[in-house]
Amino acid sequence: MSEPSSQNRTWRGSVPRLALVLVGLGAVGGCSSDLNPMRDAYALAGGGQKDLKAPGFVTETRKPDADYLPVGVAAPARSIRARTAEGTKALENDLMGARGQNEAKGRAAESAARATGQTPPAQ
Repeated sequence: MSEPSSQNRTWRGSVPRLALVLVGLGAVGGCSSDLNPMRDAYALAGGGQKDLKAPGFVTETRKPDADYLPVGVAAPARSIRARTAEGTKALENDLMGARGQNEAKGRAAESAARATGQTPPAQ
């Protein structure tokens, strides 16, 4: 039998090290969130802070009567529906008509100012 190559020996030796490093990083990374099983286990064992309260800025900014939808429940239907294409076009026409009226009033005011000898403001 031939002896295994040095690459195979190196690879077999690095797998347990890599696994150990990943487990260690996972354990340390678990200490940094609100859902921390290591911290909870430590608190259950009698160490650490048992009653974790929200920071002051969180409790001050949240509404006490806020109604949140539970997970999996659809939001209620809205009473106001989006405009149809015809409704949008009608609104657009109404706005263009109002724009025309405003421009006509502006021209009338400008001609009245000229008739009285006043100069219109610079644009």
